[in-house]
Amino acid sequence: MKAENNTIVLEFIKNNPNCSSAFILEKANVSLGLATIKRILLKNVTLNYLEVIGKGKNTRYKISAYFQLIYPIDVAQYFKKEIDERDCFKTFNFNVFELFANTTAFTTEELDRMGQLQNKFSDNTKHLTDVEYQSELERLAIDLSWKSSQIEGNTYSLLETERLLKDRETASGKTKEEAVMLLNHKEALDFIIANPDYLATLTAAKLEGIHSLLIKDLGVDKNIRKRRVGITGTNYRPLDNEFQIREALELMCEIINNETNVFAKSLFSLVFLSYIQAFNDGNKRTARIVSNAILMHSNYCPISFRTVDAVAYKKAMLVFYEQNNLYSFKNIFIEQFDFAVNNYF
Repeated sequence: MKAENNTIVLEFIKNNPNCSSAFILEKANVSLGLATIKRILLKNVTLNYLEVIGKGKNTRYKISAYFQLIYPIDVAQYFKKEIDERDCFKTFNFNVFELFANTTAFTTEELDRMGQLQNKFSDNTKHLTDVEYQSELERLAIDLSWKSSQIEGNTYSLLETERLLKDRETASGKTKEEAVMLLNHKEALDFIIANPDYLATLTAAKLEGIHSLLIKDLGVDKNIRKRRVGITGTNYRPLDNEFQIREALELMCEIINNETNVFAKSLFSLVFLSYIQAFNDGNKRTARIVSNAILMHSNYCPISFRTVDAVAYKKAMLVFYEQNNLYSFKNIFIEQFDFAVNNYF
């Protein structure tokens, strides 16, 4: 089965839901026989990419909710449409929890690649002394504090961040809040490193604790928000009811606690905490710290996100908000894990 033909058939069904194999043969722009089309359909049903409706001559196909989760989206093409032209989820979708509860979202090939990288990390760290390991962890922590803050608009350079975190030397022309944001990142990371089992089991209260470290002295309310928030660049609006927010947070914790794959646990926390927007501010910063805490608890390589483009990161997150599609953000996660293994320790 050629990948191009498979893509064409899936794209056609995505644009023409509840269609039959005969309809695909007649209308899809692909030179395939009916038997080949049926083989493609059966393969995608087996992969859970398609849902089947009806039987026999009345059999119809539509894109599954799972495929919607991992379907390749061209981000550049997607954002050529203006905000009000994009057909998207405008409110929080509780149904997405069920998808995450029943899949790791990673392909076998992706899991193999990350498994090999993790083995490389384990082999590398075996040969490091405690002092050498801590030195590398410190370097990664500085990079993560810098990049995580930069994604949120902080203007400190990496060199200025290093001076601040190592020598408490603030940069000229920068605001006090920028320095505090960076120092809070380092404090949160130091806490996670000193308490590796703190997030072994996620709870809303523990997430609130990490968030409190990150927003200390920044004039941001602690704990789950009680008022509405908006997100720039999208028509998606997070939940605005405190009790529903807590419900979503607890469901997220349940799914992640029940997940056995460390990569899935880390990725899910990274995405869900940003999607739920449980706090008035600092949600994505909290997500990046929690995601790394999950990795480090299982002795996996932490991620600094150092080479990620801030705009690309935000766009990938917006795609998840609007389409509940994980494809772009998952790729960022995998590439940054690869970078971390090959550039630290």
